[in-house]
Amino acid sequence: MKDADNLKDYRQVRQLAIRSLFEIVEQSSEGTVIVDKDARIVWMNERYAKRYGQPSAKAAVGQEVENVIPGSLMRQVAQTGEPILLDMLDTPNGPLVVMRLPIHDAAGKVIGAIGFALFDQLTRLAPLVTRFTQIQKELASTRSLLQARQAKYSFSHFIGTGARSLEVKRHARRAAGSESPVLLLGETGTGKELLAHAIHSASTRAHKPFVSVNCAAIPENLLEAEFFGTAPGAFTGADRKGRSGKLQLAEGGTLFLDEIGDMPLALQSKLLRVLQEKEYEPVGSNQMLRSDIRLIAATSLDLENAVADGRFRADLYYRLNVLPISVPPLRERLDDLPALCDAMLEDLGRGHFDLASDAMALLASHAWPGNIRELRNVLERCALLSDEPLLTATALRTAIGRFTPLPAGTTAAVIGEQDFYRARAAFERQLIEQSLAAHHGNVVEAAKQLGLGRSTLYKKMVALGIGAP
Repeated sequence: MKDADNLKDYRQVRQLAIRSLFEIVEQSSEGTVIVDKDARIVWMNERYAKRYGQPSAKAAVGQEVENVIPGSLMRQVAQTGEPILLDMLDTPNGPLVVMRLPIHDAAGKVIGAIGFALFDQLTRLAPLVTRFTQIQKELASTRSLLQARQAKYSFSHFIGTGARSLEVKRHARRAAGSESPVLLLGETGTGKELLAHAIHSASTRAHKPFVSVNCAAIPENLLEAEFFGTAPGAFTGADRKGRSGKLQLAEGGTLFLDEIGDMPLALQSKLLRVLQEKEYEPVGSNQMLRSDIRLIAATSLDLENAVADGRFRADLYYRLNVLPISVPPLRERLDDLPALCDAMLEDLGRGHFDLASDAMALLASHAWPGNIRELRNVLERCALLSDEPLLTATALRTAIGRFTPLPAGTTAAVIGEQDFYRARAAFERQLIEQSLAAHHGNVVEAAKQLGLGRSTLYKKMVALGIGAP
């Protein structure tokens, strides 16, 4: 009963707790030392004195702590009043894990410090170190994954100063400031994915993941699991631990669905639910997960025709077609060719190459069915095969392979908007074709009329993609 009454006295309980804590730590530790304000030892237990070669603990009393314990930080604690809760102290007999605490008087003034050598076998820290290492690895893995899911491009990577290019970038920047779905429309190779990266980079979700899925590249039977993830053991061959889907990986960020026109109808309805209800279920799970993603979709198909043919859901099309952006093919933005070529040659590490005037004229007369991707391919191939720093039309004509002239009337329709090289190429092409037609395809006669040598006329025909009569 007396002990119970004592426990009701706060000061008594505090004194008992302090005494018990000191006795437990002192008895179980490898050593204990107490110093005054001037870092002189006022007490040390026998185990600690023996460890440092002192004949007895009394012999250490009165000495400065550094003379007995080299490398000690007890003076720092006694002077600053700041504890050092866990530290390593090197000793001749191996490292010690130590703890140092300030000692205060009744008025709260620092009058000294006490140090405990907790243990000398670091294996006792193994569980803690192992857990700490594991946490570090998991954090590094998460950071690595997040970096891998970041957008790679910004609007500065979309090269072009023509009217069509500026219009596209203006609409894309406006889309970046919104949370509504974006639908990028255009032929393959026009730069739709680059724009998707740029929109994410300029949005408020830029610090969150950017996850890309090519709907045409994943087998239909795996597409649902790829999107929504799977519960543990959802089906034969599924991961026993379950697998996160692209929706979960993109949480808080942007999900880019390339070639969405190839998405199966069954999956389209589930995607529509995600957009409307902001929730989904992993495959094989009854758990409903919330979804917070910004959707950007792209396709090279005519979705309106796909809706009319029943190949694409009308309700999903209307949900996606909030901010449509049409990315023009390269043949409709040929005024960007010089800037595109310079940027590509620089990016390929072959900036010492230049394009001859006839080379630019040839490029401006090609229809570019593969768009910007084809242009990059042609420039890289030509630069690799060329021994001269000046890339000529002949070299580019060989690199292009199958030449596709611009549709009839295309050049004439835009001649007022072209630069010098394109205008000259259009004029030369028209003049040569008219001369050949007037002489029924006779190259020799056409060359005489034009004041050119036969070989020169042949070279120009090759450069301009004019077929031999």
